[in-house]
Amino acid sequence: MLFNSFNFFFLFFPIVTILYYLLPGKYRWIMLLAASCFFYMCFVPIYILILLITILIDYFAAIAIHRAQGKTKKMFLVVSIVSTCVVLLIFKYFNFVNDNLRFVANSFHWNYSIPMLKLLLPIGLSFHTFQSLSYVIEVYRGNQKPEPHFGIYSLYVMFYPQLVAGPIERPQNMLHQFHEHHNFSYDNVTQGLKRMMWGFFKKIVIADRAAIYVNAVFNNYQHHNGTSLALGVLLFAFQVYCDFSGYSDIALGSAQVMGFTLMTNFNRPYFSKNLTEFWRRWHISLSSWFNDYLFSPLVVAYRDWGKFGVVLALMITFCVSGLWHGAGWTFIVFGLFHGAALVYDFLSKKFRKKLSKNTPAFIYNGLSIILSFAFLNFTLVFFRSGSFAQALTIYQKIFTQPGKLYWGDYKAIVYSAFFIFILVTIEIFEEYGLFNNFSLYRNNSWLVRRLTYCLLVVVIILFGVFDGSQFIYFQF
Repeated sequence: MLFNSFNFFFLFFPIVTILYYLLPGKYRWIMLLAASCFFYMCFVPIYILILLITILIDYFAAIAIHRAQGKTKKMFLVVSIVSTCVVLLIFKYFNFVNDNLRFVANSFHWNYSIPMLKLLLPIGLSFHTFQSLSYVIEVYRGNQKPEPHFGIYSLYVMFYPQLVAGPIERPQNMLHQFHEHHNFSYDNVTQGLKRMMWGFFKKIVIADRAAIYVNAVFNNYQHHNGTSLALGVLLFAFQVYCDFSGYSDIALGSAQVMGFTLMTNFNRPYFSKNLTEFWRRWHISLSSWFNDYLFSPLVVAYRDWGKFGVVLALMITFCVSGLWHGAGWTFIVFGLFHGAALVYDFLSKKFRKKLSKNTPAFIYNGLSIILSFAFLNFTLVFFRSGSFAQALTIYQKIFTQPGKLYWGDYKAIVYSAFFIFILVTIEIFEEYGLFNNFSLYRNNSWLVRRLTYCLLVVVIILFGVFDGSQFIYFQF
């Protein structure tokens, strides 16, 4: 079931929320688990069995890890991690690896007959795989006791707001919340609904509207000049941001309405002054996951290698991050681009600090934001392209073949530009604290606040794209 569907907002969400508050506390987890299972089964019902398998493995593995000592404890951890990852590897990466092996075999004229698998990638498999892994790792590290209640642990993995696209939660933040009794709170409900409304605006009004032009030029890139492709890349930067941050806002808002607190996943990343800061603001739950469970352990492992150890850890981490986003070389290159950018940030820290002291702050910060955003747009060509050939052709056209702008559905460009301007203006106010003295959302006047909400709803209804398009990160 999609968040941006009428079935979700007018049926599923209100029914689940009302039932949650009407039921006695001891029965709420049952209803939430059943609702989450139904939510997931609206995509491909049979794939819920995959989730059940990973839930069973990690539930019992965590208990065994907690009871074991020494090498036995580590053995249970390895078994859990391998078992959980095997599912991800088969569904997401088998065909990618198989295709590359076939290419190598054909290059050397070897016989290679392993067939490709015709499998549909389960929605959100990478997200709940990483969430399950964080649970067993935290139990192994002694930071979390294993959850004895199988139903509560299942709900931790299955909780519908963040089931298919995050945030990738940690057990320390979520498990205890399922044991707590949440009384009805007017503030939670209103704040949650406002956050959901803002998420719908970003997804339906900006992301899906921008997608009209983005899809038009990327799907027919051979027939477009560099100017049109450059605009397509720029709009894609806002499409992917509004699509994913919009999902996160709806997820956080729908959970908040019931009294649950999910971790923030975005913090105005396009105001970052370098790529290191960008990854601290973009998809925070994934970035922190890689930092805690891959980058930091690698830095410790390579600590005797000095700066080269940090550089190697960064490149490995972002290579894996790129592969996490998609089973393709374009995603790996996207990750390596960003790994190289963070290596530059790491090695040039002293130089940049000295430069910032000798340059007016507004010039240094402004240029840093512009250059970071430009670099991101450059790398997004690989992120959006389906092949190396497509990415290289787009780069070649952008830099060598300017021309008359393709307007296509001109409304898509005009509306996208206007609402992106509104979004950026609001985020500028938020980023620099200009809302401290004035904010429509936090205005003391009850009438002003209600009129603002009504205006946002009207904008969503009049300018939204209601075609039921999936969220971009569902494919990951």
